[in-house]
Parts: sequence; structure tokens; C-alpha cells
Amino acid sequence: MPRASVISFEQVGKSYDGLRTLDGVSLAIAEREFVAVLGPSGAGKTTLLRLINRLAEASEGTVRVEGEDVRVADPIGLRRRIGYVFQSIGLFPHMTVAENIAITPRLLGWDAAARAARVDELIDLVRLDRARHRDRFPHQLSGGERQRVGIARALAARPRIVLMDEPFGALDPLTRDALSRDFRELHDALGLTSVMITHDALEAVLLADRIVVVRGGKVIADAAPRALLGGDTDPYVRELMETPRRQAERLQRLIAGGA
Repeated sequence: MPRASVISFEQVGKSYDGLRTLDGVSLAIAEREFVAVLGPSGAGKTTLLRLINRLAEASEGTVRVEGEDVRVADPIGLRRRIGYVFQSIGLFPHMTVAENIAITPRLLGWDAAARAARVDELIDLVRLDRARHRDRFPHQLSGGERQRVGIARALAARPRIVLMDEPFGALDPLTRDALSRDFRELHDALGLTSVMITHDALEAVLLADRIVVVRGGKVIADAAPRALLGGDTDPYVRELMETPRRQAERLQRLIAGGA
């Protein structure tokens, strides 16, 4: 049986000062699906993400979250039930790790004991150490540790949906690989619906159930990674999918001792 759509775009367009950013986008994201959105800079990827939680408003068409037209949803309430992970992380520098993680539950009126229990649960979940990290401030953490706190904060109020805008792009390769794999495990374990913006085709192929390619404000491809790797009629999509293929082939040659 097909899973219900948790997020849908119905002929959505967005213009800024007369400049067309998104044009006639129709898209449905199913419950528990992990969708990666790929495309060049300026393609409209971040705008697409921001329309979901009303950080931007569609110029035309309809965006629905859990069946509700976001235009009639309270924007603050909508954002509090959707996790958001930024590349820049955006932790509050004057707050400890625990205080940063607990901010949305506090705004939602959770009592102190419930907040503290959730903070401890999430610190464990994102593979940090309570004794070492709970009372530290963001400047005392590594980039990878700060991003783990950012993920914990996004999950704090038990959202069903998590949006991520280039969440691993600023990390070193080892940290990026470990954290991306850990998030995919969390996605599966918690039954999340995740939408991730990335410029990295290999990351999208390895992590996502489905890849949406956006160019010039339009969706030009929408399929499972295997299907896109198998070839596409659009020249840009073919070239984009050649990147992970070439990387895999070069790695195989190196392992085999070739040139």
C-alpha cells in the first residue's frame, strides 16, 4: 500500500522582486521517506525547503504539510513541529549544549524534568557524552560536535519531519561521513520524513531513498538513486550522476592497483 504524502507541492511558484525562483513545482514526499534535493547554486533548492515551514511564502500554488495548506497554518506552530538543521548550525552562543537542545521543548511548555530527560536522551542519541558535553558552550565544541547538537536540537520536540540545508557541507570528510551515516540511522530508527538539500551527488546517492534534481526553478528529475544512475534523458542529470560513478570507478582502479 502506498504511504501517505507528508509534504506536497502542487504547481508551486515563487518569485522575488520579479525574479522567478521556482516555477510550477509539483512534488509529493511520503511518510518516512528520505529525499535529497540536488542542483546547482541558485536553482531554488533552499527556497523549496523554506516554503515547507513558511520561512518563505509561495507566490502561487499550494504547499501542504500533513495534509494542511501551510498558508492557513500558524507559522510558529508549524516550525515547532518541524525539525530544521542548518549548515551554519546556528546554536545560541550564550547557551549550553543542554539549553540549546531544550529550547523548543521549553517554548512548548515542557516542564523542567521532561526537558532534562529529553536532553539526556538526545545527547546519547547523537553519540555525544553527557558528562563532557552537556554543560559546554558552542565555542568549546568541534564543528562535528556542534552539528550533532544542531541535530539533537532539531529532534528535541519529537518532530515527524526534519528539513536539512547542506547539513554536513562544512565538516571535514571523516566527520561528514560519520555524521551523515548516523543521521540516516536516526531517520530510520525514529521513522522520520527527511528532506535534505545538498550539492554532493555522492552524498545524495548514498543517503537518500529518492533524489529530486532542481534546475532553473523546475524539477527536472525525480527518482530513486539507482534509477538516476542508470541513465536519464536530461543531459544535466546524466552529468550530475556521472560524478559518483566516476568516483567509484577511480576508487576501484586504485584498489586494484591500476593507474
